[in-house]
Amino acid sequence: MKNIIAYSMIILLLASCASWNNQQKGTAIGAAGGAAAGAAVSKGSIWGILAGAAIGGAAGNLIGKKMDKQAQELQQAIPTAEVNRVDEGINVTFDASLAFKINSATLSDSYKEDLISAAQVFGKYPDTNILIEGHTDDTGSEDFNMQLSEKRAKAVSSFLVSQGVDPNRLTNKWYGETQPKYANDSEENRSKNRRVEMAIYANEDMKQDAKTGDL
Repeated sequence: MKNIIAYSMIILLLASCASWNNQQKGTAIGAAGGAAAGAAVSKGSIWGILAGAAIGGAAGNLIGKKMDKQAQELQQAIPTAEVNRVDEGINVTFDASLAFKINSATLSDSYKEDLISAAQVFGKYPDTNILIEGHTDDTGSEDFNMQLSEKRAKAVSSFLVSQGVDPNRLTNKWYGETQPKYANDSEENRSKNRRVEMAIYANEDMKQDAKTGDL
């Protein structure tokens, strides 16, 4: 029933924004509370946000080349994470089952090591913004899962700040169980849905440098 409602909502959303540009569409999908977009699009709202942040053209190509390099460095620095290039940005997915104990927002030691490595890469690319999203599976109540995903996103953000990442670059969002990437029909799939995701995308300074050819 949740999926049927979500599909209906996303169809109405897309129909209403048919005349919008890519940035407006991406913002609308990412801001739709997470539930509808997440249930209807298995990749989740973070891919819509990255699509909306793209500027295209020659400037977008320059940004993409710089993101290629950063994505390669992130994959080398945090091999336990899934790193994907999306449009002109990067999607990083951490397996929360390795990062946190069940029902906990306390970072594991191994996860701290990964975040330290990631922070070192982020420090080399100060002209990017970082969105941090918390997600859970469907076990437990919806309210508890929403609170847990919030605590986990904020725990990651706080740790990155402690490692020297400028807090002004960071945005935290959380969606509880509303954006599963896999059907919650097995423990294997549920473990994949317990995750923290990041979107790395160009800030206004990088976009301006790209437009003027100074990137």
